[in-house]
Amino acid sequence: MESINYIKGDATSPQGHGNKLIVHICNDIGAWGKGFVLAISKKWIEPECQYREWFKSQKDFGLGKVQFVQVESNVFIANMIGQNKIKRANRQAPIRHEAVEQCLMKVADFAINNQTSIHMPRIGCGLAGGNWNEIELIINRILIDKNIKVTVYDFG
Repeated sequence: MESINYIKGDATSPQGHGNKLIVHICNDIGAWGKGFVLAISKKWIEPECQYREWFKSQKDFGLGKVQFVQVESNVFIANMIGQNKIKRANRQAPIRHEAVEQCLMKVADFAINNQTSIHMPRIGCGLAGGNWNEIELIINRILIDKNIKVTVYDFG
């Protein structure tokens, strides 16, 4: 049985062999410009361009949806819509756990079908305001239980 592999490093430089899928949380209002997305855009422009086009079109765009973008021959980015707006409302953080679960189910299917390992920062715990213990439980249930290799990167 797999378990989450925690390492110090940069999630935009995924470690290991084979196909890799970098997952991150996006909001549902088309905003891209703070947090981990800045590191993605610094390395590859395509995920941001495709996210903006996706938002503009509104085609299959919304909480729980995922956009997969190939950025290198063996590296993909998953733009996961798991955050409602960008600010707290009525004391509720922008993260939406149900949407993150829906996204990660799509990510699991992609990973299995494309034989990819999954790489991420501590998704949903920065600007989205989530709690890592809750997110970790979702990752364990949806990805680790399917024996998908997951690496979480702590920058520094």
